[in-house]
Amino acid sequence: MRIGQLSELTGTSRRLLRYYEEQDLIASTRAANGYRDYGDEYVDKVLQIRGLLDAGLPTRVIRQILPCLNSPRTISISDATPETIATLEQELNSMSERIRCLVRNRDAITSYLDDVRDATARQAA
Repeated sequence: MRIGQLSELTGTSRRLLRYYEEQDLIASTRAANGYRDYGDEYVDKVLQIRGLLDAGLPTRVIRQILPCLNSPRTISISDATPETIATLEQELNSMSERIRCLVRNRDAITSYLDDVRDATARQAA
C-alpha cells in the first residue's frame, strides 16, 4: 500500500510515517515510480508505535523492543543496556500509574452516570 493509504488507515500523518522510517521503526520498498510501498502488516505496527509513543517511550527504546512485540515468545534484545532496562522499568511504572489513574476516573464517571440515570428514571416515573 502507498503512504497515503497507510496514513489513512492509521490516522498517522505522512510526515510522521516518513519520520518513523527515518528512525528505522518501519521500512518501505520503492515502486518503479519512486513511491513508497508498505506491506499490510505495517497498519498494526504503526498503531503499535503510536501507542508506545503515546505511553512516553522514546523512539530509540521502541526501536529496540519493537521486534520483541511482533513475536513475544522469542524475546531477544542483544543490546539491552542497563540504561535501556532502567528506562523500560521507569516507563512501566509510569504506565501503571496512568492506568490506575484512568481506572479511578473511569469508575468515577461510571458512578456519576449511574446516579444521573437513576435520577432521570425517578423523574420519569
